[in-house]
Amino acid sequence: MFNPVSWLRVQKAEAHCDIPCGIYDPVNAKIAAQTVQKMVQRIQALEKPAANADAKAWATYENTLDRYITVKEKHAEICKEEVRIIWSDYFRPEHLQKYPDLHKMVWETEKLAGRNKQTVDMDAAKQLVDAVDRFSQIFWETKNVNYSDPNAAVRYGT
Repeated sequence: MFNPVSWLRVQKAEAHCDIPCGIYDPVNAKIAAQTVQKMVQRIQALEKPAANADAKAWATYENTLDRYITVKEKHAEICKEEVRIIWSDYFRPEHLQKYPDLHKMVWETEKLAGRNKQTVDMDAAKQLVDAVDRFSQIFWETKNVNYSDPNAAVRYGT
């Protein structure tokens, strides 16, 4: 049966906050970047079963590897999204005057996150964490706060 009301369905929209709410914090980007780094570490440390290992050992290895890769890629994308939200919704022209390299830095951070999706490279993962730290430093300077992340090492763990 034809239902004309179905034409009026509202599309679902997702955003951090297009009001804007004014609540921004790059910590989610930092946690995502550290997660990428941790997954690279775990992927590189994962030992392949022996060539003659049974199917269960290979299935476990492949499942674990797939899960690490999935988490790495998901968090690289989360990092990109969190940086993009702050860049587009928070930073204003006066911030760009004070930090003229901000656009380039954001672009390079986005590219680093993409590189981390494409590769398993510890240097690239460390560069991503460092790039997010530089971004965070500028963000907090705009609020007259000295940036530090004293929990980074504990959060990252061993």
